[in-house]
Amino acid sequence: MPEPPQTVEGWYGLHDVRRIDWPRWKALDPAEREAALTEAIALWEEWLNADPETGSSGVYQMVGHKGDLMFIHFRPEMAQLAELERQFARTRLADFTIPTYSYLSVAELSRHSESGAGGDGSPAPLPQDPNLLRRLRPQVPKEGYACFYPMSKKREGDDNWYMLPLAERRDLMMSHGLIGRNYMGTVSQVIGGSVGLDDWEWGVTLFAKDPIPFKKIVYEMRFDEASARYGLFGPFYVGIATPPAAWRELLQV
Repeated sequence: MPEPPQTVEGWYGLHDVRRIDWPRWKALDPAEREAALTEAIALWEEWLNADPETGSSGVYQMVGHKGDLMFIHFRPEMAQLAELERQFARTRLADFTIPTYSYLSVAELSRHSESGAGGDGSPAPLPQDPNLLRRLRPQVPKEGYACFYPMSKKREGDDNWYMLPLAERRDLMMSHGLIGRNYMGTVSQVIGGSVGLDDWEWGVTLFAKDPIPFKKIVYEMRFDEASARYGLFGPFYVGIATPPAAWRELLQV
């Protein structure tokens, strides 16, 4: 049996995409709309101003038919993500949104130089390197763009990632990672492991000040063998970081 690499887990992540029920929202009394917006904006301000040691959130305006709103949350405990969902569900604005997509994962570092999930299956210790800790405890930028997509590795005939020897997988991932390093300072990335948590195996979140680097990094990585031969990609969700107060104008009708 090929050896699995060791993984280190950090904060849990939730991507929550919603569409506004525009006909019902437009039909609402203006005073009620204003009250609903005031309530939601206060909640989002609370999310965005949370102590970075306790978690991080972002509120994004989406472009296209997949949704109008995207919430991105990272928290130390999964139960905290459930509470964030309940907080929004209790708002009046939530009654006028339709969930269109969600994704649950946990920030992950995969160490292909080491085998096993922690020896006896217990969580591997957190690294002490500040750069690695930042990847395990992600902070959502206050400005710019976010791109999220899920992905898996192929398990088809000769293109079965999980039947490759550990050393071969390590070499492929090292080559793959070199492409990402070329975009350091332009694109920041969060890898969320989701095996056993959601429908795909990983969730990838990219942050940048401009959306064009999303296209460039994903396109370049498609030519790398780890993706070209073994990668399977789900839908892409792109949003614009939007301050809570700006939603008052965006949702006025």
